[in-house]
Amino acid sequence: MSETWNQRTKLVHGGTRRSQYNEVSEAIFLTQGFVYDSAEQAEARFIETGPDEFIYARYGNPTVDMFEKRMAALEGAEDAFAAASGMAAVNGALTSLVKAGDHVVSAKALFGSCNYILADVLGRFGVEVTFIDGTDLEAWRAAVRPDTKAVFFESMSNPTLEVIDIAGVAEIARAAGATVVVDNVFSTPVFSRAIEQGADVVIYSATKHIDGQGRALGGVVLGTKEYIRGTLEPYMKHTGGSLSPFNAWVMLKGLETISLRVNAQAESALQIAGALDGHPALARMIYPGLPGHAQNALVQTQLGGKGGTVLSLDLKGGKAAAFKFLNALTIPVISNNLGDAKSIATHPATTTHQRLSDALKVELGITPGLVRFSVGLEDTDDLIADLTAALEAASV
Repeated sequence: MSETWNQRTKLVHGGTRRSQYNEVSEAIFLTQGFVYDSAEQAEARFIETGPDEFIYARYGNPTVDMFEKRMAALEGAEDAFAAASGMAAVNGALTSLVKAGDHVVSAKALFGSCNYILADVLGRFGVEVTFIDGTDLEAWRAAVRPDTKAVFFESMSNPTLEVIDIAGVAEIARAAGATVVVDNVFSTPVFSRAIEQGADVVIYSATKHIDGQGRALGGVVLGTKEYIRGTLEPYMKHTGGSLSPFNAWVMLKGLETISLRVNAQAESALQIAGALDGHPALARMIYPGLPGHAQNALVQTQLGGKGGTVLSLDLKGGKAAAFKFLNALTIPVISNNLGDAKSIATHPATTTHQRLSDALKVELGITPGLVRFSVGLEDTDDLIADLTAALEAASV
């Protein structure tokens, strides 16, 4: 692979390995194990493996290796490890990094399961976690201590779409020697340059935009070779969070079209947000690509002006109005995924973030009327018409 290739070329060809048959489409090596020529070779491989030497699918697989290499090339990372899901990636990235007595600082605006990992799982094993307003650099400065091991945040939060200054947080964290861990799902690997901007570890749920068609679970963690192979891999391969070869192949196929899909979805999201902004049924329209968004200036520098593929609508009538709106939609589906070719509407307060306390939901702005809307690949005018009609129905 040429280092001079641009993004879309890397997305199609990065990391490709071909068998003796020289297949065009990447092969699926659907095997859990590998055969050795001798007992001596088996012994040697368990001591040290080369780039084309595999032991067990939990440790590595040729198809999974292709996905990891393609993601690393896209992200500009030294290495990558593919995980069974986005949450397996988050759990592995954090749990492998810290131990009892360590301190972690995290933005408090998180996906419900991310909050569980930090507040419950790490806390249960003696890790101290401080939650702060991730958009406030002064809050990061106040919270980070000399003994802080890592900082964690979603670069664009779920579902209120706060955008966090990666470079600003990284500068603060590195001064204390802390590792910067970024969940980059909403920013997407197409728009974000998180490692270039200071992230040490970047995480994606490949289930979202990378697959992009609602077919398979997957996740990936990216970082330095030292971190991926020395810290993360031992934890992941022994605890079983690795990606299956078939799902890796699905993700490889998804990467071929992700740039086309995500750019089209973001353009559609901007048009939809602009068309619905100020509708009388709405208390808030949240979309980072709109000039009125609190971090729109940061979107210009951090994401190249792209506001992402998701917008959130806060209906004035609370839960009743939100449910009327959802039930009136005819094109989008009601589900809890995002980044799909199909538009998806979600009510976070009762689904993805339902485990959060009412007080925390209020603090984070996850109101009873909030609907997260993941923009698909349908015709933009059709979506605007359908959303507008649903807002009218919710107003009755």
